[in-house]
Amino acid sequence: MKLNAYLSGGMEYAQNNGADWRIEMETWLKKDLSHTAFNPVKASEQFLKTQYPRIDFRETKLNDLGQHRRIAAEIVRLDSQEIILRSDYIICYYDESAQRGAGTKGELTVAALFAKPVYLVKGMPIVDIPSWVIGCMTEMFDDFETLRRFLQDKFSG
Repeated sequence: MKLNAYLSGGMEYAQNNGADWRIEMETWLKKDLSHTAFNPVKASEQFLKTQYPRIDFRETKLNDLGQHRRIAAEIVRLDSQEIILRSDYIICYYDESAQRGAGTKGELTVAALFAKPVYLVKGMPIVDIPSWVIGCMTEMFDDFETLRRFLQDKFSG
């Protein structure tokens, strides 16, 4: 059975929607651990493209808040179900963009509620990471290289 990681972190306020570190981690997980990964950047883009092809989701926040809320609620449900039903562990990159948004905090809360391990990579000083987030995590790492070594030790062999 392949394990599946959920890649949590800032999107709405992140450069390139937070895609860069996720692509790198997704590739590494597949190549080095034979794990799969749920990348919410890709999933959200695909969802919006197929379900709302003629709508600019970000623009609806300004010009149609009701529609924005309905679409956002669907994304929240899809991502939460992914964590609950198909994710074995969560990799979270917590930086200023995650702090500014709400999705990461919500994902970590769902993970904690369903006893999914959360491996958090610090993208900011510990003093700036909310206690709630710290309460949801299982292990904390200073960088992705340290996380990768930990995951190799944990899941190899």
